Amino acid sequence: MEILIASDHRGFEFKQQIIKFLETQNQIVYDFGTSGTQSVDYPDYAHKLSRELKSNQFGILICGSGIGMSIAANRHKNIRAALCRNKIDAELSRKHNNANVIVLGSDNTDVTDAIKIVDQFLNTKFERGRHAERVTKINIGE
Repeated sequence: MEILIASDHRGFEFKQQIIKFLETQNQIVYDFGTSGTQSVDYPDYAHKLSRELKSNQFGILICGSGIGMSIAANRHKNIRAALCRNKIDAELSRKHNNANVIVLGSDNTDVTDAIKIVDQFLNTKFERGRHAERVTKINIGE
């Protein structure tokens, strides 16, 4: 599985820990920044990842609350970014919404829990069926 990951300065340490976890799971990880804890603008990283994400990949975005990254990423066509604060959010965002980007808030989630949330997200399949038509309506945007 190929995974694109990006964060702002507040999510940098989380990003580093999540990358380590993903590498132990033999995942291919592409880091889109940031490269440290110096203040940066979160939309730059959300847009960078969202522009590059392909249909066979997943994305992970991390900022302080997760809200800003979610808003910025969801401005892109075919991005379904879900702010997930627990494993249930992660599971349902995949099963029902076919989310392809998980967003985490480093200020409101423990890094150990964040890794479990990411693992749940990546290992949950889209249910299709009645949910497929709903996801199509999301992509239309009207």
